[in-house]
Amino acid sequence: MTKEEFRKLTDNILLLDGATGSNLMASGMPRGICTETWVIEHKDIIQNLQRAYIQAGSQIIYAPTFGGNCMNLEKHGLRDKIEEINRTLVGYSRELAGNGVYVAGDITTSGSFITADGDYTYEDAFKMYQEQIRILADAGIDLIAAETMINIEETLAAVDAAASVCDLPIMCTMTVEADGSIFSGGNAVEAAVSLEAAGADAVGINCSVGPDQLVSVVRSIKENVSIPVIAKPNAGMPVIDDKGNAVYSMNADDFARHMKALIESGASVVGGCCGTTPAFIKAVHDVIR
Repeated sequence: MTKEEFRKLTDNILLLDGATGSNLMASGMPRGICTETWVIEHKDIIQNLQRAYIQAGSQIIYAPTFGGNCMNLEKHGLRDKIEEINRTLVGYSRELAGNGVYVAGDITTSGSFITADGDYTYEDAFKMYQEQIRILADAGIDLIAAETMINIEETLAAVDAAASVCDLPIMCTMTVEADGSIFSGGNAVEAAVSLEAAGADAVGINCSVGPDQLVSVVRSIKENVSIPVIAKPNAGMPVIDDKGNAVYSMNADDFARHMKALIESGASVVGGCCGTTPAFIKAVHDVIR
């Protein structure tokens, strides 16, 4: 996909997929393991989930490469498997794509903060993203999604790294508090403005809180950028049950109703994050089509 083709897609509301991780855990994935290798071993589970998202109306599905960077894989002793893991996971999603459905190569934060005098630098982040994005692009993704980002500088490194290895569009979403503040400092509007200037093709928020708490954040981002605004929030605020599981507060219809308000506030690329299922995406599809 070219950047111009992506821009044309966003002339209308572009529907993303919903959560991956929370649905994998609901399907039996244990905590604390390497998600990527578990998914490789359970191809049917991830493909059934992504197939359901496509049937619900998703136009872009995220390849399950979220933690496929060298820093995360190193923690699991899998640094030398980075290319095999990412190529395999993109392949699973590519088997389902086509007919107006596109595959985003999913990347995320290292979990570390870039600081002037720290152990993790912009150059470290740039090299980490450059390696993964090159593999993803070679594997056949249509675009890049940098999501659940917690540090503006690290996200800028991802945008720069993408531009250094390919011409694919890149969507960037930060995870924020209800007031738009970012955990590591700054806020969603500052991030969006900086990322647009760096060359991002769409900016916004994901994960975070529920859509009911993000109207002012989305509106503020829209007022300050000229590129599409993304909203991919959680299914409300979770509570932890007696088994340690996160239980989210919204049902699909309530989620879709609040997502409609975010669209009216300026979001044009929408989907769901933690706690959402294909039923949520179907409900959003039904309110916007």
